[in-house]
Amino acid sequence: MSFRLIEAKRSQRSVSLLCRVLGVSRSGFYAWQSRPPSERRRADDALAETISDIYKGSGNRYGAPKIHAELADDHKIFVGRKRVARLMREEGIVGVTRGKKWRTTTPDPAAPPAPDLVERDFTATAPDQLWVADFTYIRTDQGFLYLAVVIDVFSRMVVGWSMRNDMKADLVVDALSMAVGRRRPGTGLVHHSDRGSQYTSLAFGRELKTSGIAASMGSRGDAYDNAAAESFMAIIKSELTDGMRFATRHAARTAIFDYIEGFYNRRRRHSALGYRSPLVFEQIHATLASAETNAA
Repeated sequence: MSFRLIEAKRSQRSVSLLCRVLGVSRSGFYAWQSRPPSERRRADDALAETISDIYKGSGNRYGAPKIHAELADDHKIFVGRKRVARLMREEGIVGVTRGKKWRTTTPDPAAPPAPDLVERDFTATAPDQLWVADFTYIRTDQGFLYLAVVIDVFSRMVVGWSMRNDMKADLVVDALSMAVGRRRPGTGLVHHSDRGSQYTSLAFGRELKTSGIAASMGSRGDAYDNAAAESFMAIIKSELTDGMRFATRHAARTAIFDYIEGFYNRRRRHSALGYRSPLVFEQIHATLASAETNAA
């Protein structure tokens, strides 16, 4: 490991200095250079190249657990996670980490909230049993762009989304309308959100009622009462918008669309789903459900 570090840094510092700092001999370094790489080193180099390709394919987002899963699922390469983490460190590959959630919703004291039907039990045994919703803002040079999402708790899939230049109720109504149009849910579906004025608005209430969806809202000011939705907002900020500068709202819209529809729903691996993407997780569920029906 010391000799590889010297090799990487020798263009910036003298070999003598590097050897002295790392406590190795110059003769040892040059002897190491003259030896052909071991079979293990060649295998590590090949694996590191595949790891780098996976990392780039994730938009430079994945950490060791997701890369480890993709190596096994997509490349049929079965190695230890610690080895993956070691090679990532050697290559300078670092996955993104989540940032904090910024509050955007403001309750309307005149509008009564819906009861809390979830009580922090964010679990579902099938699609379209429980949806959670939230919205946030993205900074652009033209001003804020607001994003609202509806997420199916079963698969973490974003089933509906909407983007607007303002925080009017249409922002969340449009996201719900997309979700209903896409999924055509049956009876028994619960929609859970915080108590923001957009979610307690008459327009949103009408959309829920027309679609036969039960409304549920968490307690005021408690992030844990809508943790499943806020988790997505933390993910998209850390993996996409944090540190990025969008010159226009259109540029932000395009990037968000590509992230949700091109990466998050179809490809992003979730630890809660056994490191599968929302789409693959739902496909597996549908296959198993069909097999059980045919067996019966």
